[in-house]
Amino acid sequence: MRTREAILQAAAEVFDEVGYSKASIRLIMERAQVTQGGMYFHFKSKQGIAEAVVASQQRFVSLPEGEDGLQRLVDITFHLASELQTNARFRASVRLAVEQEEFGGRDATAYMEWAEQFHRQLLAARDRNELRFGVNELEFATLLMASYTGVQIFSNISTGREDLVDRIASLWRYLLPALAHEDVINRLRISPPGSLAAAKEA
Repeated sequence: MRTREAILQAAAEVFDEVGYSKASIRLIMERAQVTQGGMYFHFKSKQGIAEAVVASQQRFVSLPEGEDGLQRLVDITFHLASELQTNARFRASVRLAVEQEEFGGRDATAYMEWAEQFHRQLLAARDRNELRFGVNELEFATLLMASYTGVQIFSNISTGREDLVDRIASLWRYLLPALAHEDVINRLRISPPGSLAAAKEA
């Protein structure tokens, strides 16, 4: 298991740095400091390693604690933005999910797992009477996942994700009026927990 984890960590770093097409088994082996036998005991191909990195996406991130509902949903999206800026394993899995056609993949599982996380928070928000009448929780969760994906891709291309937090804040400013009651929006903290902006909102 230690060898497998070392390979996944090294592969994630390599995929994050150079992408799937430029990564090589040799480079991953050197980064992981494993033998060819150790590598092929766990993974038979570069494609197999990439698929394992994508499949492990949610294991690479620990979600913030909090009471389920709209505020926690907002906090999760900012937490994911921070992880994309600092967590190479998570960043690599996200990159590979976007690039998966390069290794013959068309698997939306990683995306739908995040949509389900968002859906869970929206169901809790409904129970707390935070959502507008007529909002379909599953539909909105899927829309949020797709919107978030587009925002992070554009942020990565334009600034290397340096402005991702600001872009997520903008996303929420435009989505929330269609999602939540006005009094609920006024209570929400639409900034990363612990940030200067969040302190001002509090």
